[in-house]
Amino acid sequence: MQIIDSSNSSNLQYPNLQLPPLPMKRPLLMIGHGTRNAQGKQALLDFASAYQALDNSRPVLPCFLELTEPTIQEGVDECIKNGYTELSALPILLFAARHNKFDITNELDRARVRYPELKFHYGRHFGITPTFIELWRNRLAEFDKPEHNPQQISRQDTVLLFVGRGSSDPDANGDVYKLARIIWEGSGYSTVETCFIGITHPRLEEGFQRARLYKPKRIIVLPYFLFMGTLMKKIFDITAQQQEQYPDISITALPEIGLQPELLTVLREREIETQLGEVKMNCEMCKFRTAAVSDSHGHGHDHGHHHHHGHDHSHAPVDPYADIDNYHQRIWQVP
Repeated sequence: MQIIDSSNSSNLQYPNLQLPPLPMKRPLLMIGHGTRNAQGKQALLDFASAYQALDNSRPVLPCFLELTEPTIQEGVDECIKNGYTELSALPILLFAARHNKFDITNELDRARVRYPELKFHYGRHFGITPTFIELWRNRLAEFDKPEHNPQQISRQDTVLLFVGRGSSDPDANGDVYKLARIIWEGSGYSTVETCFIGITHPRLEEGFQRARLYKPKRIIVLPYFLFMGTLMKKIFDITAQQQEQYPDISITALPEIGLQPELLTVLREREIETQLGEVKMNCEMCKFRTAAVSDSHGHGHDHGHHHHHGHDHSHAPVDPYADIDNYHQRIWQVP
């Protein structure tokens, strides 16, 4: 199994990267998912440092939703300590799922209770953008080179295996499939299979089973993760096991995306959106979340009061996702 090392990606410098100017000098709270993996935590901190270095006109404060520190509350405390009562908050997340829609916004609500004078402008996740699609195509082009494909196996004999984190939100899982399809379209690869490393199905092992049905000479595993962490290591471990079991197939695993200039470009776009009040979230899928919580407490939740959606619904006091099987049974029955 071939795994390309990206351990030096966080040390990249971007002297030629030109970002559009910010309309205002509002502090930015960069909110990562959080991980117990020290390398993964440092990657987010390095990402924030690189972004800060490109524009010192306002502070950039990294923090994490869970598993490690600094927490969101500690990030807000730092803003207040430095005299700021208005800030932008951006989720450093690839897709809009439970963490984006509920958990982070609930933490911001908690901070507002502690500091009633505080005003948040909540931005959107990275999502599917032309910049990310081009990044993926450039990464795959590298694997056509002899140093990464010594047997010169053609794309027609290669299957892509796209691996998402996995979510209890059908909207986010659907976006994983959508992005995988867009990357594959017109690429010349035999096909693309999509799978997940946790929460939902099909899992990575089943993804390999499906990929092998096409009798490929090569499988390229594409983990859609920003930074290193426990789940990335699990993907590498399973991929290594598959290579050992099926030595006649060349199996190549891409690393996490890492600190790339494209990420910084999209992050600036998201920050400007929050400053101009132009954040656009996909609210048409709210019927799924409404159905998920209706049996729990009989009312919706509010998209509007965090400035990230345009219509009303209010947050659930009871966690509708606590029982994943029960949640899926309700969600899949929604028309």
